[in-house]
Amino acid sequence: MLDFKKIISKLGISIVLLFMVVGMSFTSDFFLSTNNILNILLQVSVICIISVGMTYVILTGGIDLSVGSIVALSAVSLGIFIHSGLDWVGENASELSVLFVVIFSILGAILVGAICGYVNGFIIVHCKVTSFITTLGMMGIARGLALTFSDGKTIYNFPDTLRFFGNGQLYISEGISIPIPVIIALFVVVISYYILTQTIFGRQIYALGGNREAVRLSGINVNKLEIKAYVMNGALAAIGAVILVGRLNAAQPIAGNGYELEAIAATVIGGTSLIGGVGSVISTSMGALIMGVLQNGLTLLNVTSYLQRLIIGLVIILAVFLDQVRRGEISTNQLKRLFFRE
Repeated sequence: MLDFKKIISKLGISIVLLFMVVGMSFTSDFFLSTNNILNILLQVSVICIISVGMTYVILTGGIDLSVGSIVALSAVSLGIFIHSGLDWVGENASELSVLFVVIFSILGAILVGAICGYVNGFIIVHCKVTSFITTLGMMGIARGLALTFSDGKTIYNFPDTLRFFGNGQLYISEGISIPIPVIIALFVVVISYYILTQTIFGRQIYALGGNREAVRLSGINVNKLEIKAYVMNGALAAIGAVILVGRLNAAQPIAGNGYELEAIAATVIGGTSLIGGVGSVISTSMGALIMGVLQNGLTLLNVTSYLQRLIIGLVIILAVFLDQVRRGEISTNQLKRLFFRE
């Protein structure tokens, strides 16, 4: 027989997204237009990639408050690498030379993000500093480095090759095209889903969040495993930075401000447990879409950005509360006492 309770539990986040889309479509005739749907997907792409990285970390039972600052540092590093490379090859450089400069600069920026993640992981596992405090410190360090390296100024003017990653389109047919950032985000989600569900590393990540001591006793190096999760998180934040720079044609030292809040929100709304061991990158991507639909709908309703942040904060609290109810940490009797006075 079909287990409807289990099916609803699996499809719950999709059902929420469907109801939100239907609801928003009634508030604005423009909401379901092709241009607006593509705009939502484009806006969500960067946060989706960063949220997937956050999923790796939260599955281990940790958290990363520094991803927004890592985005800024990676973006500034990318800008510096590209302009330094272009100066080196000269003004009359061939398109192939420029392409190599862009590729190596992107790899360099991803390396910067991965190093930040490694530092976070190393301090957490070897210095025994909690992930909250460690990443809070890295938030300030990475942002400070971004401002220092750029002298507090935005770096402009990048080659078309780089801008393609942020503004490029894959043409499917006449009048239909998919933004390149959306394709990159989909690729990241699919690859991460495979890693977490079909590889030994992925299964160990889930096990680490579920029962750290059991993983340690089974002979797995839990310290190395946890560091890898933070490295993945930092590298994916840097990939998000590459797309952001390509879209804006600018590397800003203030980029990524508040991204940590949105990434955590998307991950938690998607059903990833903050205590670790439970979650899916597919659900995380759904959570990111819910955030995008919510923000887009509120914008169409002329709700100010200040109120939008307030609403997002309330949604995060509600998501965590419902997750606790789902996992049985809040009993039926506790719910009755919460909502009904005896």
